[in-house]
Amino acid sequence: MPAVTNIAAYRFARMEGLKELRTELLSFCKSRDLKGTILLAPEGINLFVAGSEAPVGELVTRLRELPGLEDLAPKYSLSDEQPFSRMLVRLKKEIIAFGVEGIDPATYTSPRIEAKQLKQWLDEGKPVVLYDTRNDYEVKLGTFKNAIPAGIDHFRHFPDAVAKLPAEMRDAPVVTFCTGGIRCEKAAPFMEQAGFREVYQLEGGILKYFEEVGGDHYDGECFVFDQRVGVDPALSETGSAVCFACQAPLAKHEQEDPRYLANVSCPHCYRSDQQRLDDRIAIRRAALARVTNPLPGSVPYENRRPIRVPAHLEGASILAILEALFPQTSQETWLGILASGLVLDPKGNPASPEQTARAGEEWIRIFPGTIEPEVNADIRVLHEDEAIIVLHKPAPLPMHPSGRFNRNTLSHFLHEAWHPEKPRPAHRLDANTGGVLVCARTRHFAKLLQPQFSRGEVAKTYLARVIGHPPEDRFTIDAPISDQACGLGAREIDEEGQEARTQFRVLSRDADGSSLLEVTPLTGRTNQIRIHLWHTGFPIQGDPVYLPHASRGDTQTLPLNAPPMCLHAWRISFLHPLHGTRSTFTAELPAWATPA
Repeated sequence: MPAVTNIAAYRFARMEGLKELRTELLSFCKSRDLKGTILLAPEGINLFVAGSEAPVGELVTRLRELPGLEDLAPKYSLSDEQPFSRMLVRLKKEIIAFGVEGIDPATYTSPRIEAKQLKQWLDEGKPVVLYDTRNDYEVKLGTFKNAIPAGIDHFRHFPDAVAKLPAEMRDAPVVTFCTGGIRCEKAAPFMEQAGFREVYQLEGGILKYFEEVGGDHYDGECFVFDQRVGVDPALSETGSAVCFACQAPLAKHEQEDPRYLANVSCPHCYRSDQQRLDDRIAIRRAALARVTNPLPGSVPYENRRPIRVPAHLEGASILAILEALFPQTSQETWLGILASGLVLDPKGNPASPEQTARAGEEWIRIFPGTIEPEVNADIRVLHEDEAIIVLHKPAPLPMHPSGRFNRNTLSHFLHEAWHPEKPRPAHRLDANTGGVLVCARTRHFAKLLQPQFSRGEVAKTYLARVIGHPPEDRFTIDAPISDQACGLGAREIDEEGQEARTQFRVLSRDADGSSLLEVTPLTGRTNQIRIHLWHTGFPIQGDPVYLPHASRGDTQTLPLNAPPMCLHAWRISFLHPLHGTRSTFTAELPAWATPA
């Protein structure tokens, strides 16, 4: 025989001294190993409690001693196991949240109809509207035949549902019902106030109907707010469950659905891998929009940049060090900067020109009122999982703080949008190069991903539009590149430099004098593709540094409104650090990557 007695009860009555009563009832129930929830409010009491038969009876006796609760009449049912995990006694403004002024069941309720009377009406075919005031997820398990559901997900939305009912319903007899009757205590009087002429409330709700007349005229089971989930017309626990993720009640056939994963998902909330990816990308898109609008570098701020003292300047004065590291700035200017307190020593104090520094120390250069140039912040997330993030990096956008850019950089945007994570780019793209970029989400995955680039195991494909028509359809450039930068960070072809090899395939030779090339770098030197094409006499269109006739521009990062540098990171393929399979990602083509 079932060993647990369950009671559900409510009563609208004027109640006082609730704080003291809460303490007393909590102690009373815990001492008798009762579990469940009791809600106390100035308007009354609402409770669901379970335990052994005798202690449950003692609780009912104690509650009936309270003023206004003398005729409290709980609904009883039995279960094999305790449906509640703990005992709670809570203070509320209302025992059933409604939020409508002027509805006071302690002073007025609509006419009640007993279960036997309603069954007789339905047996006789009396024209009556059955109106289910419960939430949609409750209705899903079962309701009266031909009943009209309110179509709500919270009882606070009930007034809006009533406003949408057809006008002809106002003159028909309406019977409102819910699980145990408590919601109808407010729903029925509200409908009367809204102009419905003949409104009844089912006394004791569905549970009382089951108890007195069984399941006639009812389809399914009744949702209950405990671990039993549902009870049948015999008030016995059914096999229904509740989804851990979305809290939807689940019938047996839904629990057998392959989309039902215990503690994960059910047929109602299941998301495919692609759907989950789309959801995650939408969240990241919103986060990126939030941190880039306005651009963080467009608002004046105090920019603090580190100055690391190199070993060969050990013991030199800070003035000498600054002159050596930044020869483009005069001594007079540096003296003015130091006098203004805009250089700090490692202890955070304003530096004096004659202070000496030790190798490896970090000094700080302060730039007050910094405003950075605008950049393209249209970063698009192509993929994200537990290990990596794949982006479509826009251009112009520097990847890391340098020169004129500190906050208006990809790394700053990513750290803000993914906070507290700090995604780590596994490779670099020039500020003026757009396309596919891979980041590791943690240091662990970075250690698995980044070495693939240094070992030459990553396949990268670029597109480039160059000035001129290369004579051969396929060609390879094998020219070493210097490891030291010159003006604007540019590098040169240098026979003593690092090995560099790039393959090219002509996709089109166009009437405007340009050509579209597919580019495969076989090594990974800084600016390799740009240098090789410039060296060969076919520089990339829009390149601000490697221009025709060996000239140099005056900036590395293009202005936002300048014509683009026509180099695009199109495709990348590597071993995924999470599962070790080869993964390939591509970025959408820019407008210039089509034949002119």
